[in-house]
Amino acid sequence: MRLKQKIILVTGASKGIGKALALGAAREGADVMVNYNTDQAGAEAVAQAIRGLGRRAVTARADIAQVADIRRMFEIVRREFGRLDVLINNAGLTGWTSLFEVTEEKWDLVIDTNLKGTFFCSLEAARMMKETGGGSIVNVSTNCAALGVKNLVAYATSKAGIHGLTKQLAVELAPCKIRVNTFAPGPTQVDRNLRDDPDYDRSWGSMVPLNRTALPEEMVGPAIFLASDESSYMTGQVFYVDGGWTVQGKIPLANLEQAMAKNR
Repeated sequence: MRLKQKIILVTGASKGIGKALALGAAREGADVMVNYNTDQAGAEAVAQAIRGLGRRAVTARADIAQVADIRRMFEIVRREFGRLDVLINNAGLTGWTSLFEVTEEKWDLVIDTNLKGTFFCSLEAARMMKETGGGSIVNVSTNCAALGVKNLVAYATSKAGIHGLTKQLAVELAPCKIRVNTFAPGPTQVDRNLRDDPDYDRSWGSMVPLNRTALPEEMVGPAIFLASDESSYMTGQVFYVDGGWTVQGKIPLANLEQAMAKNR
């Protein structure tokens, strides 16, 4: 087990990729703090599944856009587990909006959740990791940070910011033996994408060189690698887990319009 007896916090772990990462970490021997914002039932179901694997799980509600919520969440980590070995910054919002309809409120919500939230979660995690001799911070980004994607200006900008933040934090935290890396998923069959477009796999899969979209479980391997000692000499790195999408960069315009219309 590559994460045996590690304590891991996964943000946005009630569904989608976050759920897969939380369960994947537990299968590798970790105890998991399951963060959620609105989906308490989903988070409790994930926690119960982790306990079924013989590992400890605690849920914590926190809106990652709110620094006060983040600090309260880390107080729960400290109280329940006493330390933190790995933080996986997964929570995020897409924020589908046509360019000329982006409001200050929508921009702030997406940037605050995705970028500000990642920074302040990382900062609180680093404070704890310093006390125990180091740790690993794993950020979950998106291939949209590499290529412009219609109707996702705030989202893509926030995730590109995470790429820059990864490098900065890697340098600043290296003396504390805290590694910081990011992996960027490509089109993935999570609930929100399937809700926007039931034919999501076909519409996006046809854009991907591997000719299919990813399953959330396919993100577990990269996350576990970055969280574990297998990547002990890696920090400040960003890589894509996208079936080659960023190499080719085709975009299904009809899907993007449909997704925006459903998320107004």
